Amino acid sequence: MASPHVRTRRWTRVEYARLIDLGLLDEDEPVELVDGELVCKEPQSARHAAAVLLVAEALRRAFGAGWQVRIQMPIALGDDSEPEPDVAVVEGGPGDFFDAHPAYAALVVEVAVSSLGFDRDEKASLYARGGVPDYWILDVDGRRMEVRRDPRVDREAPLGWRYGAVRELGPDAQIAPLRAPGANMSVAALLPGPR
Repeated sequence: MASPHVRTRRWTRVEYARLIDLGLLDEDEPVELVDGELVCKEPQSARHAAAVLLVAEALRRAFGAGWQVRIQMPIALGDDSEPEPDVAVVEGGPGDFFDAHPAYAALVVEVAVSSLGFDRDEKASLYARGGVPDYWILDVDGRRMEVRRDPRVDREAPLGWRYGAVRELGPDAQIAPLRAPGANMSVAALLPGPR
C-alpha cells in the first residue's frame, strides 16, 4: 500500500486498541487497520449510504435469526488488521461480541463509489487471507456486483492471498450468499437509484 520510498510504522490490533483507549484516536475516527496500516476512510455520499442500507436489509432477510448483519463495524482479522467493512454477516447474536470483535465473517460486502480499486486489490486480499469465504463488491457507478469466493494463497496478491473464483453480475442477475443458498436476491434491488 505505501510507496517503498516512504518509511511507515506498522501497527498491531492491540496497539490500535490502545490508541483508542488513550484518546489518541476517537472510536468514531474514520480509520481502519488494514495489514498494519491505518487507512483513512472517505466520507460517505448519499448513494453510498443508501446502498449500504439496501444491502444490509436484504441480508437480514436472507440470513434471519442466529446471524448479525453488521454495518461498518470492526472484524478482527489476524494480529494486524481490523477492517470495518460496509456490511458483514457474522454468526451469533448481539451479546456474543461484548468483549471482542468477531474474528470471522460468513460474508463481507464493500460498497464502492470511489474505493473500487482498493476494494478489489487490498481489501480482497485481506478478506481472502482472513478466511472470508464470500466477498462481494457492489460497484454503484458500474451498476454491478463482483462476487469473490474460494480464498487461496497467491504470492503475487497484495497480502499474499486472493479469491480463486471471481464473477461479475449485472443488475438483472440474481445472487445468493454461500451460507444462505436459498435466499436469491437481484443485484438491482441492492443498487440505489432507479431500477
